[in-house]
Amino acid sequence: MLTTPTPYPEVNMVLTVLLSEVQAILGEQFIGFYLYGSLAYGGFDQDSDVDFVVVTRDELPEILFSRLQALHARIATLKSWCATQLEGSYIPMQALQLYDPVHALHLHIDRGREERLQRMQLDDPNLRRAWWGGWVLLRAALREKGLRLAGPALETLIDPVSPEDLRLATLAILEGWAAPLLEHPAELAHCGYQSYTVLTLCRIIYTLEFGAIASKPVAARWAQTSLGEPWTVLIERTWAGRHNPGLKALPEDIDGTLAFIRFTLEYSKTLKR
Repeated sequence: MLTTPTPYPEVNMVLTVLLSEVQAILGEQFIGFYLYGSLAYGGFDQDSDVDFVVVTRDELPEILFSRLQALHARIATLKSWCATQLEGSYIPMQALQLYDPVHALHLHIDRGREERLQRMQLDDPNLRRAWWGGWVLLRAALREKGLRLAGPALETLIDPVSPEDLRLATLAILEGWAAPLLEHPAELAHCGYQSYTVLTLCRIIYTLEFGAIASKPVAARWAQTSLGEPWTVLIERTWAGRHNPGLKALPEDIDGTLAFIRFTLEYSKTLKR
């Protein structure tokens, strides 16, 4: 493993513990450990996820799943601000190379003190569509910018993702995840999710426009410059809310986010081919 995989000592400490323990648990099942997200694309801060992917030789049996679950429970007790910021997946090598809907629901853990490693199960067709889009973007982000902590080069594990595939993937996320929020505005009640939604919409629009992936800061700055009012002010307030995720979102920000979803849906129609 790289001795300093990131510029953040506490993140490196947690990653060192995680990687060492994962390798010990998985043994011959371990193929590689990689970082993506803001640690790779830029814009990381103490409110960011520590996004990781562990590539395994095969789908993991129940006994290894249980051991990994216990590991993540222990990691969450470490005295570090980033110990509960881990968000990642355990993906079989064959499934990572090229999208296969039969093997797309892998082991995953979300950030948060109470979160546990789980086997993904998506019964809602909207969520399945959004998950497919996220899977495509994950593969592209890893191949283009992923940081290798252990294992082979990512270019040998993941097939190229075309700009058109990226656009189709973001449309799937927009229509499968964002559009349903219009019927469930209560989900935007707190600053954390409301700000996440606005910044994700900026990234969606950027990808639809350019067929490329951008970090949240890059996409947000581009959206502020290119889209203009009223989105400039909404996006600016979103950055402040991002650092106070537990606070209640202002009613005007919730309304603005819903309007931004509608705008993005209309914007996507102008770019569909």
